[in-house]
Amino acid sequence: MIKNHYFLLICISLILFSCSTPNEDILQGKVERNYVSVVGKIPGRIAELRVAEGDFVKKGDTLAILDIPETDAKVAQALGAVRSATAQHDMALHGATIGQLNQLRAKHAALKEQYIFAEKSLERVKILVKDSLIPPQEYDEIYAKYQGAKAQFNAVEAELKEAESGVREEQKGMAEGQQKQAEGAYQEAMIAFNERYILAPSDLKITTSTLELGELALPGYTLFKGEIATSTYFRFTVPESKLNHFKEGQKVNVKVRYNDENFEGTIRHIEPLGAYAAISTAYPDFDFQEGLYEITIDPVDKESAKTLFLQSTVLLEL
Repeated sequence: MIKNHYFLLICISLILFSCSTPNEDILQGKVERNYVSVVGKIPGRIAELRVAEGDFVKKGDTLAILDIPETDAKVAQALGAVRSATAQHDMALHGATIGQLNQLRAKHAALKEQYIFAEKSLERVKILVKDSLIPPQEYDEIYAKYQGAKAQFNAVEAELKEAESGVREEQKGMAEGQQKQAEGAYQEAMIAFNERYILAPSDLKITTSTLELGELALPGYTLFKGEIATSTYFRFTVPESKLNHFKEGQKVNVKVRYNDENFEGTIRHIEPLGAYAAISTAYPDFDFQEGLYEITIDPVDKESAKTLFLQSTVLLEL
């Protein structure tokens, strides 16, 4: 009777072992996807979160909005500089207006009269001082007034000639350079202003959202992590003894274990694995002296494959 019990236990053990041992003609792999991290470029507080973990987003969708008060002031300042530089440039191109010319001409006429009067006064005083009718001090005062009137007249005359002949090319170039500099500062301020909008770099499934409303997002800090939805691929670990079954570009059939769905795929890449690389199969029944290789397979129908669970098991027949 005891022998029968032992025989029964041995049979059960053999059955369980045979059930747990995989078919050597079937390889097990994993569903994989590429990840991206979304970071901010300038510091700001989270003012609005528009996505949650598990959401699918399209490229260019707004994930969050930052509150960055400094950028508003920079934009206003840069816009004022652009308007001022533009006005200076327009003035340099078109020269003085009719009103400005009329004002300069009136000023020129008035200073000319003063200069003529000062010149006549000086001539009269010269005769008087020659005859010793007035002291030299009075002559010096009148001569100084004459020199002042002459300098003012020469200055306004030069100003009027410049206004009538137009602005020099050097001044036009300087005004144009100042305008372009102001426009560049404005564009830079607008770039910083638009950085408040955190956008999706590609079609993603959001897997991680690291901050909450009101928290400070620092430059370079990961705000979101996501799977690239269309980057699904299958990864298998193969010993070198079975490499003869595969080649790059080969069409294969991959079966998803949890739902029995089949996917046609193409072997994209075969590469050797390092000694400490991750092994995708759950049953490493190969010789430890064999080299290991990783086979990467891209599904033909990427749209259907993007809903597969990450790290789920897939099967590949030899």
